[in-house]
Amino acid sequence: MNREILIGNKKITPETPAFLIAEMSGNHNQDLGRALAIIEAAKESGADAIKLQTYTADTITMDCRNPYFATQEGSLWEGRTLYDLYQEAHTPWEWHEKLFQKAEECGLICFSSPFDKTAVDFLEKLNAPAYKIASYEINDIPLIRRAAQTGKPLIMSTGIASLSDIELALQACREEGNQNVILLKCTSAYPAPYSEMNLKVLPHMAETFQCITGLSDHSYGTEVAVASAALGAKVVEKHLTLSRKDGGVDSDFSMEPEEFALMARQIRNVESALGVVTYELTDKQKESKRYSRSLFAAEDIKTGGTFSENNIRSVRPGDGIPPRYLDDILGKQAKRNISRGMPLKWEDIS
Repeated sequence: MNREILIGNKKITPETPAFLIAEMSGNHNQDLGRALAIIEAAKESGADAIKLQTYTADTITMDCRNPYFATQEGSLWEGRTLYDLYQEAHTPWEWHEKLFQKAEECGLICFSSPFDKTAVDFLEKLNAPAYKIASYEINDIPLIRRAAQTGKPLIMSTGIASLSDIELALQACREEGNQNVILLKCTSAYPAPYSEMNLKVLPHMAETFQCITGLSDHSYGTEVAVASAALGAKVVEKHLTLSRKDGGVDSDFSMEPEEFALMARQIRNVESALGVVTYELTDKQKESKRYSRSLFAAEDIKTGGTFSENNIRSVRPGDGIPPRYLDDILGKQAKRNISRGMPLKWEDIS
């Protein structure tokens, strides 16, 4: 797979900073003004991109009331039908053009998760720069093929995928001539427990599939996202809302703007701290080396006096002979008087 992918004006490689995606999902609460405000908040919070979801209740599920179409027991949405949930959560298609325009005005990249072929065709008319395949769609090979046929980069979440599921999805992309795929480690639980995140999969996934990897994170807080950056995540996606108090289908596990901003700063700090593999000392480190240990006179030593463990010591700072030569110096004589507290020099030794 490709190890250098361009999404909008952002190049993503194993060496570039993580591409930070603010996921709007259903946090607009069916209010266009709120959706536009979320885009502004994403920009102010340090996001590189805003991601939408493109579906209707009818394109993602069926309006049926039998048990097959009930939401999962114990979930945030227990007691509802899938159709009712998606009817509330979907982003109206007539908003998309305005949302794309707003993102451009804010200097953000805007793209979306299509959930069927009609959504891909619709997003192509808006010149979407990439496509996100959601975890529950990674087994929809016809959808993946259609998205891959556009030639645009695909970001695929692997929340419910086995190794073979991932391979089949990648194979579909390759067969359509599209190598521009990013895989996201994801835990499909809302919220996702820390104990189920298994972030060690990130470098393994990158090595196994020879692709860029990242994280789609539904856990609380910033810790998991920041840790993923330390493990090589080059894409980090988190849900963003204006305020959890306002409610909404995904508000419980979404970040508020100041939390997203904190995460962005922490990730950038971690990336800066990771640096490169080098054993060269910086100028500051070289300066600090003066305060390392060296050999000093621990007593007044007269000319001809014998050096012993009593009259010379390894102490800080580092202005004298390095301590590694202590055994070579013990038993030798002083060539001149040396006062207590003076660094030992080679010219002091006969």
